[in-house]
Amino acid sequence: MARTEYYDDPAAPEPNSLVVAASAVVTDDAGRILLQRRADSGLWALPGGGMEPGDTLPGTAVREVKEETGLDVEITGLVGTYTDPRHVIAYPDGEVRRQFNICFRARLLGGELTLSDESTDLRWVAPADLDALPMHPTQRLRLHHFREARPTPYLG
Repeated sequence: MARTEYYDDPAAPEPNSLVVAASAVVTDDAGRILLQRRADSGLWALPGGGMEPGDTLPGTAVREVKEETGLDVEITGLVGTYTDPRHVIAYPDGEVRRQFNICFRARLLGGELTLSDESTDLRWVAPADLDALPMHPTQRLRLHHFREARPTPYLG
């Protein structure tokens, strides 16, 4: 399902739902970061998605990484909380979402890299190569905070 993302756009529609979501910055032994090219926007993003009843937030991140990439991960820390009301996502079914995202640090445990219906490509990316990829500003911010190796999580 295609979606339209708005950021700091006065023409954005008013949200009619609030979704709790989790994402993960997954790294491998070489320090590369796992990214997916989203099927709905064509932009590169961290794996992640909405929390389901019965999930914990870390469990949501682990489940979403598995569903979207085929990989098993372990949560190792917290990058930050992302609650920017300027970021609105509109779906064709009429949902206009504001997301509350918790972004975790995670390390690769195993599994086989496998595309899902939510992505058109999966790639391990060296941190130095991140800036060259088309990406939504909210994703870029999470990666920036991760790369800063902050002593405390971002709270925003």
